[in-house]
Amino acid sequence: MNKLKQKAIVVLGPTSSGKSDLAIKLAKRFKGEIISADSRQIYRHLNQGTGKILGTWEKEPEGKRKVFASKNIPHHLIDFLPLRQSYSVAQFKVDCERLLSDISSRKKLPIICGGTGFWIAAVTDGLIFPKIKPNKSLRIKLEKKSTKNLFEDLKKIDPRRAEKIDSNNKQRLIRALEICTAIGRVPQVKSKPHPEFDFLKIGLFRTKEELNQKIQSRLKTRWLNGMIKEVQELNKNHKLSWKKIQSFGLAYYWIPLYLQGEINLATLKEKVYLAEKNYAKRQRTWFKRDLQIHWLSSEEEIFNQVANFIQKSSL
Repeated sequence: MNKLKQKAIVVLGPTSSGKSDLAIKLAKRFKGEIISADSRQIYRHLNQGTGKILGTWEKEPEGKRKVFASKNIPHHLIDFLPLRQSYSVAQFKVDCERLLSDISSRKKLPIICGGTGFWIAAVTDGLIFPKIKPNKSLRIKLEKKSTKNLFEDLKKIDPRRAEKIDSNNKQRLIRALEICTAIGRVPQVKSKPHPEFDFLKIGLFRTKEELNQKIQSRLKTRWLNGMIKEVQELNKNHKLSWKKIQSFGLAYYWIPLYLQGEINLATLKEKVYLAEKNYAKRQRTWFKRDLQIHWLSSEEEIFNQVANFIQKSSL
């Protein structure tokens, strides 16, 4: 006899589209908990630069552990890692699947929310990754190279992988080169449907013009909330080099140049806006490949879709 699959919701879309607010509304309406799928919001102290939601670490009712809560909704895999600790998509997959089971076992609805498409696909599409151990000495050498040079190296060794990777993500480039060094090339990632969960993927649709306005508005708030000061503190209080800070990308790449006097404030704000716009474009391109995503803009439509999905049984 086939076992009924558990239900899980995925809220995805480009940066600034309103994913976090929607996920919280869904969690309140359908008694859910949120699993963050953002490759930078996992880190403590990266707040304004990543657009992390406001939240506090609170004890759960049972008092056994603390959980990051925003608007009284538990959020997992967010704001939990030290700045210098690496964290791979394979680790995320393991942790996310553990949380899916845990949340469901407590009769709550798991809601994966984020814009890191590869991480989401790792779980929903059951991607199977090569088991290659980290090469610390190689990583030290690769860390000294610029993101541009790392991307050029990968193009020479494995052009196929270079076509699909985020060319601005230093950590992923280093991991890809690490795998290439170990086995000659990055193997084609295999996938298989998740055996225990049925996923409804909701893409938050915004026109290009709407999204650009939202990016501008959100950046204005983040500047006012101290995005520049946050980067100063990363350097001064947390002893991160400018180069390390820049490896986090987007605003974290450009603010150190401003603080070192290489660009003025007007140029800084324009560069960060363009970086966010280009990032949103890359996210849209990634998600466009997935034909299982339901692109919706109306909250009423989204709530109805989720309600119907939860009520429907699946094997």
